[in-house]
Amino acid sequence: MSTTGLPASGGGVTCSVCIANFNGMSLIDACIASVRTQDCDFAVEIIVHDDASTDGSAAHIAARHPDVRLIASRENAGFCVANNRMAGAARGEYLLLLNNDATLLPGALAALMHEARRLQRPAILSLPQYDADTGELLDIGSLLDPFFNAVPNHDPQRQDVGMVAGACLWIPKRLWDELGGFPEWFGSIGEDLYLCCRARLEGHPVRALAVSGYRHGVGASFGGGKVRGGRLSSTFRRRALSERNRTCVMAMTCPGPVAQLLLPLHLALLMIEGVALSLLNRDRAFLTEIYLPVFRALFRQRGLLLQGRRSTLARRKLGVFRFLAVFVATPHKLRMFLRHGLPQVK
Repeated sequence: MSTTGLPASGGGVTCSVCIANFNGMSLIDACIASVRTQDCDFAVEIIVHDDASTDGSAAHIAARHPDVRLIASRENAGFCVANNRMAGAARGEYLLLLNNDATLLPGALAALMHEARRLQRPAILSLPQYDADTGELLDIGSLLDPFFNAVPNHDPQRQDVGMVAGACLWIPKRLWDELGGFPEWFGSIGEDLYLCCRARLEGHPVRALAVSGYRHGVGASFGGGKVRGGRLSSTFRRRALSERNRTCVMAMTCPGPVAQLLLPLHLALLMIEGVALSLLNRDRAFLTEIYLPVFRALFRQRGLLLQGRRSTLARRKLGVFRFLAVFVATPHKLRMFLRHGLPQVK
């Protein structure tokens, strides 16, 4: 029984699919259609937050999808704020955060609900992620390297992972509220890493199922993040947010003894990396626009980081060794450099 869209008047909602949209008019119809065509035995609502798009997205959604709950922002608030707003407005027991450049494969919602019911405990879940253009399997969730870089998992037998992408992230609304949602000052990038690390520290599973899946146009809405012509393609904005927010996640969630070792090493390597890339590319922007802002952010946000760390570690239920069980030893950046060379950043 397909029950997507708004349930009948007075009917309850089990799952709220939350789609953050910014200038995605060419993407949003396929995303919504992939939710509507899901065959499941529970009521689903679709919420779209339009982040002050300039391409007519809000009017398009209102006209073409009257059953969708549209939150039209007057200002561009960012991905984290958009999802927090939708979660606050959601009526479902579960949330599914879905990027506007993602489409669900058949059976996706049913598979997620089946696992949620089987676990009988709060958990963050996701599905195999496939490249929207090539159909290539990108990951079944990700493990983490010592510096909290996501390392794609391709082993269908390994479903307990370090993080799942926010492009398709299932979470009970109650757990979302307990964790506090996304840090709004992150803007975008790394918010999924933060949420998953917080959840794991508090003893909640983070799992990527090996069934169904979703297609994702990686970088379609934000730029970069893909391998093109054998080289990793990114943007200065994406890299800057990634390095800053990943470092902040380390500062807030890495257990004490490990943080004392890894965080200073991480910062030293960031500075070396920034200087090296600036020299190799003959462009000081690599250092000034990507790496130095990390250090400025740590200083400016030190109060928030300390507060976040105290709050996170005070609720910690997972021991250091169990927390590190989803980490791999080899730094992912080194692996990517050996495979693809220097990243192409624009």
